[in-house]
This record gives sequence, structure tokens and C-alpha cells, in this order.
Amino acid sequence: MIYVVITFLWTAILLYILLGGADFGAGIIELFTSEKNKDRTRKTMYEAIGPIWEANHMWLIIAVVILFVGFPKIYTTVSIYLHIPLVGMLLGIIARGTAFVFRNYDAVEDDMQKVYTPIFVYSSLITPFFLGIIAASAVSGRIDPQANDFLSAFVFSWLNWFSVAVGIFTVSICGFLATIFIIGQTREESDRLHFIRKARRTIFIVMFCGALVFLAAYFEQIPLFSWIFGDTPGLIAIIAASISLVVMFFVLDKDKPILLRLLAGFQVTMILFAATYSHFPDILLLKDGENLSLLTHQGQVKTIDSLGYALLIGSIFILPALVYLIYIFQKKKEVPVDH
Repeated sequence: MIYVVITFLWTAILLYILLGGADFGAGIIELFTSEKNKDRTRKTMYEAIGPIWEANHMWLIIAVVILFVGFPKIYTTVSIYLHIPLVGMLLGIIARGTAFVFRNYDAVEDDMQKVYTPIFVYSSLITPFFLGIIAASAVSGRIDPQANDFLSAFVFSWLNWFSVAVGIFTVSICGFLATIFIIGQTREESDRLHFIRKARRTIFIVMFCGALVFLAAYFEQIPLFSWIFGDTPGLIAIIAASISLVVMFFVLDKDKPILLRLLAGFQVTMILFAATYSHFPDILLLKDGENLSLLTHQGQVKTIDSLGYALLIGSIFILPALVYLIYIFQKKKEVPVDH
């Protein structure tokens, strides 16, 4: 049953990156959009993120619950030594959600709209940035359980060039997912061409940010290159992601939004697989050489079994409901509005 729990954990993280990433990317794209294009970008983005806005944080909650219940030592270590970026991420989630609701559903439109918009776009940038920092810090080997001062224990555990580079890369991934997702939501050809051009630029930004991650890993003496390219499954995953990226370039200007989204999702899945496969089942690489493993540092067997059954049963209710939610939003989009 432990592998069922691990599968759900990895899948929840992946879905949060894909769906939550596209959601955060909406604010990121708005932040870097010119003033003359912001209104149409914002309107189209709202339609794009509508089906996932209601449910994307469910995946984060599932991942946190799995760690809390099934892997208490791992959860405790992350919560203690990475509490600063964790708080930054959580504050970003709260600020973003609050600003989104008030900006779109406030009964009165006044000068407060000028406050909600910056909060929304900047928290959309900050949240995935800290998410990337947390992920990188978990495997950077900088968490020091033996540290006896505040900076060594709670700041230098995450504040390094590699973690920052992964944070920037995560932000670029979110922007990439949002631009791909939005192409299928456009109603006019001029808008579609505009977002296609934006998607192409975003792809090159992602590639550049990915190169920064490898460069930072080299200077921080983190064996990222060997992790990803040092084993056959990781190498195959990267090759598959690269091939799908080439295919995407040829499909971008075609009217195939579903294929584009599948290709984008496949690329992110392959990147996450390549980044995690080589040191599985270790999930936390500590400075003292000790690694916290999903197999060695799991909870009691009865707890894992109960958690596994709960996840299996829960998915029977959650997944069909999520599919139906997306279906409802798509049907709503297709219904013409009378003026």
C-alpha cells in the first residue's frame, strides 16, 4: 500500500504544478502584458482558469495531508527548516485568492480595484517562486539538522543560488502553461495569434531559465546533471520532453488546443519525472549526508494502509466531480449570451 500512497503524493504534486501552475501563470502573464493588451488578456485568462480555479489547491492539500499523516518525520523536517519559504508561499496563496475574488466579484467598483490588481499579479509571481525554492531546497543538501544558529538552520537551508534558480524556473513554467492553456480560450483570430506569439516567447524563456538551473547547480556543486542524464529512464524522459517541444512548435499555429495542452502537460510531467527518479525513494537530502526516504521514514503500517484505502476511495468521488466541473464550465462557455 505504501506505493499507492507514494503514487498519490507524486500525482498530487504533478497536478498542482499543472493546474495550479496554469492558474498562477494567468497572473504572471497579466503582470508582463502591455497596458493596451491587459484587458483582453485578463478577460481571456478568466475564462481559461475558471474550470480549475475552484479546485486547484485541492491537490496541494492532498499532498500536505499525505506527508502529515504518512510521513511525519519528513513533514516535520520540511515544516521546521523551510518554514520561511512555506509561509511566503501560503501568504501568496491567501493574498492571491482574496484579491482575485474582490477584484472580480466586489459589489462596488472603486479605487480599491487598483489595490487588488497588484496584489493578484505579484502574489501570482511570488507563490510559484517559493514553491520552486521549497522543492529545490529539499534536494539541495543544504538543510542542516545540526545547525545551532538561526541563519544556518532557517535561512541558508533555502537561500542559495540553486533554490532561487529553480524558483525562477517554476515561475517560467507557470507562465508557459498559462499561455498554452489560454490559446484554446480565444474567440477571435487576432487574439489567438497574439497568444501564440506570447507562447513562443515563453517557451524560450523556460529554456533559458532551465539553463540557469543547471548553471546554479554547477556552482553549488549539486549533481543535477548526473541526476537527470545519469540514468536511462531520466534520459528517456528528457528526450521525450524535447521531442514533444519540437512537435509543439509545429502545432502552435494550428487549431488544436487540446493537443497543445496535452503536449505541455506531458513536458512538465517528464521534467518532474526526470528530476525525481534518480534519487527515489529519497525525498529530502540533508547536509549531514542523511537522506529521508519515503520508504524508510514512513508512518506505521496500519496508518499507511488506512491512508492508501482512503485515497483510493476518495479518488472515486473527487476525479469524476472534477471532470464534471470542467465540463460544466466548457458548456457554459458555449452557451450564447443574449444582449
